[in-house]
Amino acid sequence: MFNDRSTPLSLLASRRSGKPRDMVAPGPDAEQLREMLTIAARTPDHGKLAPWRFVIVEGNRREALAGLLVDAYRAERPEAGRLEIEAMQQFAHQAPTLVVVLSSPKESSKIPLWEQQLSAGAVAMNLLHAAHAMGFVGGWLTGWPAYSDAVRDAFGAAPERIAGFVFIGSPSRDLEERPRPDMDMIVSYWPGG
Repeated sequence: MFNDRSTPLSLLASRRSGKPRDMVAPGPDAEQLREMLTIAARTPDHGKLAPWRFVIVEGNRREALAGLLVDAYRAERPEAGRLEIEAMQQFAHQAPTLVVVLSSPKESSKIPLWEQQLSAGAVAMNLLHAAHAMGFVGGWLTGWPAYSDAVRDAFGAAPERIAGFVFIGSPSRDLEERPRPDMDMIVSYWPGG
């Protein structure tokens, strides 16, 4: 239906996530990443609150991130085995570029918390779209690190939450299309039908 990547709809229709563990260099340079983040910030934001923020974890800080993840995981799960610890180390070292997207709600605002959280999800999705439009592949992961207070505290503080770890790079192989929902199963008309 949309095979030509040169049109906006075709670009949107061709976006798919890549597995961060399969991403290789090159990733975006500093200027490209700044442009991606600027595009990501053009997201629905009731009240113009910017209830989210980005933390870039540069390549020279990945080993420190691995140490943080391992320490936090061991503190929470002292019985953790070798494979679990290795998974935490590998998580930190995936893909050339890592952006931690934080939901950063403004509690003093009259805008409902749910709307602010939805905006944080939208900013992460816009980041994936921007990466794709610039010829990169992105992957948005959560997993245990996104729900750990100790990991969150390394990037911010409550009431902030990690909305996701967005990894960006180049695919090491062709991305496979995954099954998509049957539109007749997820679209309906009100009332009934």
